[in-house]
Amino acid sequence: MKSVTVKPWQAGAARKRPRLFAFVRWSRFPFGTLALALGFLALGALLVYSMSSVDALYQRDDVRFAAHLKKVAVAGPFLAIGLFLRPRTLRKRAWLVYLGAIVLLMLVPVIGEERNNAKRWIPTPIRFDLQPSEFAKVALVIVLARVLHVRRMTRPSDWLVVAGLTLLPMGLVMAQPDLGTALTLAPIAVGMCYLAGGSGRLLAAIAAAGVLLGVTAWQFQWVQDYQLRRIDTWAATFEPGRLIDDKNGQSFHVYHARVCIGNGGLDGTGLGEGLASRAGYLPERESDSIFCVVAEEGGFVGATLFVILYVGLMALLLRTASQIRERFTRLVVGGVALYFAAHFFINSGVNLGLLPMTGLTLPLLSTGGSSMLATFAALGVALGLAAQQEPSLDEDAFID
Repeated sequence: MKSVTVKPWQAGAARKRPRLFAFVRWSRFPFGTLALALGFLALGALLVYSMSSVDALYQRDDVRFAAHLKKVAVAGPFLAIGLFLRPRTLRKRAWLVYLGAIVLLMLVPVIGEERNNAKRWIPTPIRFDLQPSEFAKVALVIVLARVLHVRRMTRPSDWLVVAGLTLLPMGLVMAQPDLGTALTLAPIAVGMCYLAGGSGRLLAAIAAAGVLLGVTAWQFQWVQDYQLRRIDTWAATFEPGRLIDDKNGQSFHVYHARVCIGNGGLDGTGLGEGLASRAGYLPERESDSIFCVVAEEGGFVGATLFVILYVGLMALLLRTASQIRERFTRLVVGGVALYFAAHFFINSGVNLGLLPMTGLTLPLLSTGGSSMLATFAALGVALGLAAQQEPSLDEDAFID
């Protein structure tokens, strides 16, 4: 057999060549988190199937279970890919991920498709429209983890870099316009700064300044007309009489959301027996308003259990992050937990009437192709990186 001589510099190059995939250490894999996430996915599929069945009974075609399954099938491989990504490889390519998301956002005004007076989607040949703003959230988590991997939030320049990386996609998303999605980027960035060691008092002051700026923008009408109407409508709906009087006007969505939640009572109406499914008046009940369906069909008891379990999913991700010594991986896993948290609190707050009406999905439950794809990718990356936990000589690795 002919021997092959490998020269020293060739051997070194082979050793240094990055591998895109690495084997997951299954002994470290957070199976409990995955099981809980799959449980929410199954619950969402069950709710969509129920709504689709009731629609067929009443000869409606608003919710289609087959379309939901196709979206799950398309998004599924991204969960698998995320599981096997190597932390070092993802860290090196973080800027490419972020740049790709920004390019997609910049393409939306050029080739995007307008729906409901907004350009948010890019049509594709495979009948799967992309919503770049959903991918921007995951890209922001990855690039902030890359930046905060070497920054300790102790200098003004650290804060300026984070602010710039966050405000750029926020501005592009708000221009679509899509205020709800843009608002999810802010808590992700603020939370990751805290996880990276940023001052809690300073972050609280930034959050307070953000709220003050929002109130000022509302008072002086610095926002767009449709956003101003939504805020005014939300403020007015705290008076029951005004909410009822305007139930067929601007308060239509808010009114039916509260009616459905209230109709659930203590123990719920049962699967497919609520007004959301039977009457079909609740807008976006399979996506933005799916929390109302959970609250109506499960009642106060079911909704409370759901909230506890969903908060538990976020807590499990944060607990997993706290056990990781390598800083980049810890920040990615913690950032994904914040991704779920931002969606959950905004979505549930909107449906409960605690926040102005805005369109935002509930990850793992709501139907929606781009949202599901981004969610699966984020979850896969978090679980996969947590199971690999590459060795680190970073100073954080020696802090208990």
